[in-house]
Amino acid sequence: MARGGHKKVRDDAERRCIVTGETQPKAGLIRFVVGPDNVIVPDLLEKLPGRGIWVTADRATLEKAVKKGLFARGAKQAVTVPDDLVDAVETGLVKRVVDLISLARKASRAVTGYEKVKGWLMTERARVLIQAVDGSGRGKSKLRSPEGKDTFIGILTANELGLAFGRENVIHGALAAGGLTQRVVEEAAKLKGLRGNVGESTDEKGLRTT
Repeated sequence: MARGGHKKVRDDAERRCIVTGETQPKAGLIRFVVGPDNVIVPDLLEKLPGRGIWVTADRATLEKAVKKGLFARGAKQAVTVPDDLVDAVETGLVKRVVDLISLARKASRAVTGYEKVKGWLMTERARVLIQAVDGSGRGKSKLRSPEGKDTFIGILTANELGLAFGRENVIHGALAAGGLTQRVVEEAAKLKGLRGNVGESTDEKGLRTT
């Protein structure tokens, strides 16, 4: 129970990173468990059985956990860490974000195509603007992110974004407000931590800057 007798919501849950030692909301961490044969396994859905081992969603931090043998310390036993663990986490997060955007599309909470996205932005239906990281900068600059925090996602390639919308390549997309969109934002933030600076950032108004 939180102060005032209110139950804490899922997003309030906090865990400690085995690398930094800092306690933070689960939304910024990746859960791992000890799987069969004592192999460390990423649990992106946070549903696998076993003691959770939490690491900040950041490539350098994950690489340090691997290099320094911190997973064994977190698990309190000898473990095997796959050589491609960090890359596997990135690949899994890409699939997670793509799948969530696809769910939003099927629920009519996401659109693609320049004109449709522009229409959603103009009518303030769009909560988040999504643009392919490898799309034309000139073309992308014609669309402005909604006001507020966490209103822009620019971490997926055109091909990856295309998978979410059932097309070969997609440059522009938009998400309506809702719980599903919040999940997309959270998972995309983790993916950004694994991919680092992709050449674009946003200012306090959600506008792209270089």
